[in-house]
Amino acid sequence: MAQALVRFRELGIVAFILVLVALVSLLSPAFLSLDNFRDILLNIAILVIVALGQMLVIITRGIDLSVGSVIGLSAMMVSFTLVVFPGLPLPLTLLLGVALGATLGALNGLIITAGNVPPIIATLGTMSIYRGLIFLYSQGSWVNAFEMPEGFRQLAKAAPLGVPNLILFAAAVVGLMAIFLTYTRRGRDIYAVGSNPDAARFAGIRTQRVIFTVYVISGLLAGLAGVLWASRFEAAQTNTALGFELQTVAAPVVGGVNIFGGSGGVVGVVLGAFLLGIIQNALTLVQISPFWQLAAQGLLILVAVVFDSVVLRRLRRGRT
Repeated sequence: MAQALVRFRELGIVAFILVLVALVSLLSPAFLSLDNFRDILLNIAILVIVALGQMLVIITRGIDLSVGSVIGLSAMMVSFTLVVFPGLPLPLTLLLGVALGATLGALNGLIITAGNVPPIIATLGTMSIYRGLIFLYSQGSWVNAFEMPEGFRQLAKAAPLGVPNLILFAAAVVGLMAIFLTYTRRGRDIYAVGSNPDAARFAGIRTQRVIFTVYVISGLLAGLAGVLWASRFEAAQTNTALGFELQTVAAPVVGGVNIFGGSGGVVGVVLGAFLLGIIQNALTLVQISPFWQLAAQGLLILVAVVFDSVVLRRLRRGRT
């Protein structure tokens, strides 16, 4: 039943996207150009990467509000490292960001599992701590494009295969996440824990370890996103990814990931991110204030949560 609901939501998003594309193209014919859709994919690539980690957390009935700060701290520390060691190989640069993100995610996981702190409280606290560490580490200064090696600046933007590397990174993460959730035991355990934690525990699943794992993965992907963010925008600022956590929650929830846990999928997250990207792009093309983007995101989250709540209530009544 849960999977049927997810498929229904995904088909609904596809239909809504098609209607939205048709309406916007009437107002602005430039919307249907290949270059514009390429820009949309570039704009949502980092969102897709981080939202997939957020998806795992939400499936286990949690939330990670610290991802924006993890992106900012990873971008800042990697950029300052490159200023000191400009010859650092790109694979090590990526590894540094991923390791830092995984460490910060592990701290979130420890606070939640070992400290028994509600996820929203734990990550709200670490969100502020990590953001404060950005200022402490950088002393309020920024890393600008001229201070970054050319190879690093091209990491996200180069297109040796005709497609920007940033999109390829996102596609690789999508593929790996789909394999992880579909074909691995830990992936199935994540759904089990989110569906019924007590039943999962009685079935022999180490629920605390599963919860710890999803926060490590969320942090790891946010760390990777931080490196790609610095490369794409050729800067590391103290306000990097400030408020980005709202989008990482909106994409999975709108894409059919149940905020109450237990269901959701990779395809839905990609569709949710694509819908948000289209809305942002459309508002720009039709010359509507970008501040309406936040209102649209908030409205979509509310509609999705209310929809899930109503459906779950009806399912419970049917079982009764």
